[in-house]
Amino acid sequence: MRVLVTGCNGQVGHYLVEQLRGKVDLLSYSKEQLDITDQVAVFSIVSEFAPHYIINAAAYTAVDKAEQDVDLSYAINRDGPQYLAEAADRCGAVMLHISTDYVFDGDVDGSYTERDATAPQSIYGESKLAGEIAVAEACRRHLILRTAWVFGEHGSNFVKTMLRLGAERDALSIVSDQVGGPTYAGDIAKALITMIEFIDAGKEPLWGIYHFSGAPYVSWYEFSRVIFDQAESSQILDKKPLLKAIPTREFPTPAKRPANSRLNCDKIVQQFGIKPSDWQKALINIRNYK
Repeated sequence: MRVLVTGCNGQVGHYLVEQLRGKVDLLSYSKEQLDITDQVAVFSIVSEFAPHYIINAAAYTAVDKAEQDVDLSYAINRDGPQYLAEAADRCGAVMLHISTDYVFDGDVDGSYTERDATAPQSIYGESKLAGEIAVAEACRRHLILRTAWVFGEHGSNFVKTMLRLGAERDALSIVSDQVGGPTYAGDIAKALITMIEFIDAGKEPLWGIYHFSGAPYVSWYEFSRVIFDQAESSQILDKKPLLKAIPTREFPTPAKRPANSRLNCDKIVQQFGIKPSDWQKALINIRNYK
């Protein structure tokens, strides 16, 4: 089995390489090694390697900065995935692509299913939705994995930010009216690999979009409480900071965040047997996040 991974130094990409190394014929590229917006380079690499699977873990994820870097956001989140999908279709490969909860407006009650209407409220969300559409149109055999609130031991994320701020400050104000499912990056990688193994076993999946995120759903405030409780019990912080729950309006940002990022994961459970990410279990080894 030949697998091509892009964005291998990102949060999910790191775990993809870690979990695939030695098990498949793996070719992985960081953003420095392969600019996925370079169509000629993408086509050349895919044509030469002839992968059975392409996993795109590369993305422009600076949500607030994207409001100014519009062209770059679309180049990385739409054009790059399109080129990879076109190359995958040419060589008969399966294209796997990571997307986001930001394709939704966050205004509905309950959890979002794959059938719910999209309505991104930011450039980041718009560019990621454009990437989904481009991948679906360019490659018939595609799997798009929408996820949310990604964290892990590698790269920048909310858990690391909280641990840093908790060591520097006695009190923190955390948004409490945005709710979602924190998702461990290692579990996202595992989910993508499980999808590959399903197909490689000769099974034909329902191609298209799947949701995968963590459980239980929490607010950022509730998530931070668990982070600091674990940090204190693991003795990596001498004292937990005092936490204050605040509404989004008291923490304005250039890009609008979805108030509701709950992703319904029933479809991926039924098709692939992949259960939601256990984010609380992932925090047990919180020492590794420092």
